[in-house]
Amino acid sequence: MILDLLAIAAHPDDIELTCGGTLLKMSQRGYKTGILDLTAGEMGTRGTPAIRAKEAAKAAKLLGVKWRGTLGVPDSDVQPSRQHKLRLAAVIRELRPTTVILPYWEARHPDHYNASPLGYEGCFLAGLKQLPLEGEPHRPFKILYYTLFADVRPTFVVDITSQYQQRRKAILAFRSQFLPASSEKKSKVHLAIDRLDEDMHQLSRHFGQMIGVRYGEPFFQRELVKVDDVVKMEVRSI
Repeated sequence: MILDLLAIAAHPDDIELTCGGTLLKMSQRGYKTGILDLTAGEMGTRGTPAIRAKEAAKAAKLLGVKWRGTLGVPDSDVQPSRQHKLRLAAVIRELRPTTVILPYWEARHPDHYNASPLGYEGCFLAGLKQLPLEGEPHRPFKILYYTLFADVRPTFVVDITSQYQQRRKAILAFRSQFLPASSEKKSKVHLAIDRLDEDMHQLSRHFGQMIGVRYGEPFFQRELVKVDDVVKMEVRSI
C-alpha cells in the first residue's frame, strides 16, 4: 500500500477529532489516505484496546481511509526514543506517503506533544540510505501539523463543511469514549473527553468562520506557503 497522505497520532480517535474531515475530503478526491495510531490507547479510563480497535476500524471506514495501523508504542510512554523512531521509519518506508500530518508540538497530554518529534524524526530517518532498515529510503515531501489543541494561529484552514457530518459520525464511532454508559461516567477523575465533541464543534465553526465557510480544520507548517496567483487567492480581506 502506497499512500498519498498519512496522519499520525498518539491514540485512536485523535485523528478523527483533529483532521478527520481533511482525510475524508482527500479520500473523496481520489487520494489514498492512512492513519497510524502510535498506541492502542490501553491506558484510557474507558474502553479496552480490543474495543477501541473495533471502533477505530469503523471510524476509518467512515473516513474512507485505505490503511490503518498501530505502531505498538506503550500508551502514556510516547517518546522520541531511538527504538520508536526506527519502527516508525520502517512504516514510512513501507507506506511511502507524500504528505504526513503530525500533532503540533505543544499540548496538554505528554503523549501528544511527544508524538510530534517522534513523527518528524521517524520521517527523517526513513530517508537515510545507510540506515539498516528494510525497504528503499523514503522521506515525505510535506509535513503538516494539526493545531486544534494549541493556541496558535494556523498557516491555513481546510474547508470541511461538506465532510463535517461524516467526520462527526467517525468521532462518535468511538462509543466507549464519547457515548459511554452512565455507569462509566461515574469517575472522580476529570476526563477532558466528556466535552470534546462539543469543543470540536465550536472550534470547527471558529476556524470555518475565519475563512468564510461553516466548518474548517486548521493546520500549521513550518515553511512558507508558495503562491503563484495573487489575483485568485481565496478568503476576502475587506
